[in-house]
Amino acid sequence: MAKYAAAVDQGTTSTRFMVFDHSGKVVCYDQMEHEQIYPKPGWVEHDPMEIWARTVDVIKGGLDKGGIDPKEIAAVGITNQRETTVVWSRKTGKPYYNAIVWQDTRTADICNALAADGGQDRFRAHVGLPLATYFSGPKIRWILDNVAGVREAAEAGDAIFGNIDTWVIWNLTGGTDGGAHVTDVSNASRTMLMNLETLDWDDEILQIMGVPRSMLPKIVASSAVYGSAKGALAGVPVAGDLGDQQAALFGQTCFSPGEAKNTYGTGCFMLLNTGTKAVPSKSGLLTTLGYKIGDEPAVYALEGSIAITGALVQWLRDN
Repeated sequence: MAKYAAAVDQGTTSTRFMVFDHSGKVVCYDQMEHEQIYPKPGWVEHDPMEIWARTVDVIKGGLDKGGIDPKEIAAVGITNQRETTVVWSRKTGKPYYNAIVWQDTRTADICNALAADGGQDRFRAHVGLPLATYFSGPKIRWILDNVAGVREAAEAGDAIFGNIDTWVIWNLTGGTDGGAHVTDVSNASRTMLMNLETLDWDDEILQIMGVPRSMLPKIVASSAVYGSAKGALAGVPVAGDLGDQQAALFGQTCFSPGEAKNTYGTGCFMLLNTGTKAVPSKSGLLTTLGYKIGDEPAVYALEGSIAITGALVQWLRDN
């Protein structure tokens, strides 16, 4: 009999695994930090293999601390730092390059070149986002343009992309041995490549951005069964996927239009539920996906973001 639900929270500075009982009480958790890599000013990277190793470690650590048998867990969900971009080999499971973190600004030239025709809001009507270094699309383009062999591998169907949710789910469900290559609508909406109306990749933007569609994960609902976990959670359905800020919106039960949450973490983010309609902002807010439960209509949100808040405290501590 399943008594628990579990979650992997893969954040910008650490990874944690938590198990909850039916009332939502935390039964046990484990947490580990990972390295922040700063190769040049404005560049921020993570090692995707270290992130996956930490994920494996905290799952084992959490289960051990709680004395929990995976058979008692109904499902595990994933929440993640958004926009952080990984490109890896479908055949070997190895990344072609470090993960480029959401805070990274190396894609400024790519964004400026794209904005030269149509301005910063060139794609906003379709994707709800301005052209900015924040989002995954320009980061994929940078890897394709700057890492030897990746574009050829992508065109051959081997190099595949995911935000961190996709990377964790792919590895958790088997990796090179049939891992699910999926992302939910909330994470897909942070790539600058997903059309807000169709909830599918936008072929015109993919062509302009120079990103092969074959690299991209399948876009799925935020709550659905994507596959079964392998390893320490063997057999547990992997059945939830939300970007961290959308997960906070959902977790704070902002289910009605007009309800909002504010999160103070690495950055500071306010999200406002706008219901089943995408609302364009006249004040520079982002139009984004809130969540999508199974076959129900998707719920949209408006978002205001400050990139550096808690990260400044960590920077002061470490530097």
